[in-house]
Amino acid sequence: MNNRDNPIYAGTTTAELYLSAFRAFPGRTALVAGNQSLTYRELETRCYQIARLLLSKGLKRQDTVAFLVSNRIEAVLATIAIQLIGLRYVALHPMASEEDHAFVLEDAQVNMLIADSLKFPDRTRALQQRNVVPHVLTLDTSSIHTGLLNETASMDGSRLPLDARPEDYTKIAYSGGTTGRSKGIMHTHRTTVTMLNYQLANYEWPNHIRYLAATPISHAAGSLILPTFIRGGTVYLQEKYDAQSFLEIVQTHQINTTFLVPTQIYGLLDSPHLQEYDHSSLELILYGAAPMAPARLLEALKKIGPVFGQLYGQAEAPMVISYLRKEDHDPARPHLLASCGRIIPGNQVKLLDQQMQEVKPGEIGELCVRGPLVMQGYLNRPEENEKVFAGQWLHTGDMAREDEQGYLYIVDRAKDMIISGGFNVYPSEVEHCLARHPDVAMAAVIGIPHDKWGEEVTAIVVKKQGTNPSKQELIDFVLQHKGAVNTPKTIIFTNELPLTSLGKINKKAIRSQYWQGHDRMVS
Repeated sequence: MNNRDNPIYAGTTTAELYLSAFRAFPGRTALVAGNQSLTYRELETRCYQIARLLLSKGLKRQDTVAFLVSNRIEAVLATIAIQLIGLRYVALHPMASEEDHAFVLEDAQVNMLIADSLKFPDRTRALQQRNVVPHVLTLDTSSIHTGLLNETASMDGSRLPLDARPEDYTKIAYSGGTTGRSKGIMHTHRTTVTMLNYQLANYEWPNHIRYLAATPISHAAGSLILPTFIRGGTVYLQEKYDAQSFLEIVQTHQINTTFLVPTQIYGLLDSPHLQEYDHSSLELILYGAAPMAPARLLEALKKIGPVFGQLYGQAEAPMVISYLRKEDHDPARPHLLASCGRIIPGNQVKLLDQQMQEVKPGEIGELCVRGPLVMQGYLNRPEENEKVFAGQWLHTGDMAREDEQGYLYIVDRAKDMIISGGFNVYPSEVEHCLARHPDVAMAAVIGIPHDKWGEEVTAIVVKKQGTNPSKQELIDFVLQHKGAVNTPKTIIFTNELPLTSLGKINKKAIRSQYWQGHDRMVS
């Protein structure tokens, strides 16, 4: 028998991992949101009640459930429940259009939608009226459903036989659709288990984890819930992020672990409330999902402390391709603040050129990955699979270089690269330079159409409060530090930059303002 098909060698499942946490820490507090809290024993009971409800609706193993939810206890319970009975999970992007949501529901052949009808009332109703999904359940009582916990309150909460298998699909993660219609990224239990093991082995976890999920649990923040449970920690949920509320929760509950995106860290640094609250309990602030300007990272180390760990991954190989440890956030080695760390053991990574040849040390190439972390493929997209797996590597689309010590530096997304006058300009390098200017709070650099140069390097800049730098001052600053090719020809001041729901700078929205009337976003 082929070892791959032999149950002796089968891996574990996400369901078994949750169950192991329930058994190990029954009396500990597992979840806290506002004045609500659940022990691991209570968490298990509620999850099995919801699992029985889903089975009573006719769902069966490998059916697909979509979620349109915020950071609420009920959402966590339902997410775990579907894993216990071998269902597949799809998160709907909270900022996507109705058409995009309907597309995902149809593309993934979703059998049930679970929605937060208090936060998304109009969208929940609109999707229900489209009849693109057989069942719509709401977390609270609504005109559509009696409410998830109301309907399950009297149900049996005892354990059910686990119906998840290692080879099953556990999650379909839809890309943002920045290069066209979004794609369903297929993950089996293998990905989740690999990610969990890498997280537990490489992140510098506190002894007793008090983890604050301050970004959407439907995305990166949710990936840290299971490792917290495996370690017997407590997950705290912040439903909507703002700097002051974040700091208040940290102080009240002595939070020692969290995940933030760079724009949230910038907001903390610029908040007048930062020094009003005690944040000394923080031992690990993981950050990622977008590059962070080294100048602002240095500021964070001074104001908050040496508690930062940078994760790098993407939806196709989530969270743990590489990691920059806390000790590497070293002001004495400032060049490392631009790095995304070293490759996590277990991943194979190469930087390849357009001919699929590995580039020389120090040169820029596309970062490509192999290993058990990599997705199974795109749903219903054979032509996209052929491209993304060319040469039997996962092509991330990220341009990077590697130094002699094995640290990776993401130069930019291949699609973000600006070609101006025949020269390649990588926006993140210009953004990092602008962030070093004392009057710049945030910057986004894009290429806009130009008759002569093809694309003109343009910086959209948010000034720090109380400052008033001139456009020429910023142009001269970049010219001095990065040279003429990288210097923006135009500076545009704005009060704020558009952000995605995950707190990333929304480059697609910014570009769309300047590329109207063009049939493509390069020139």
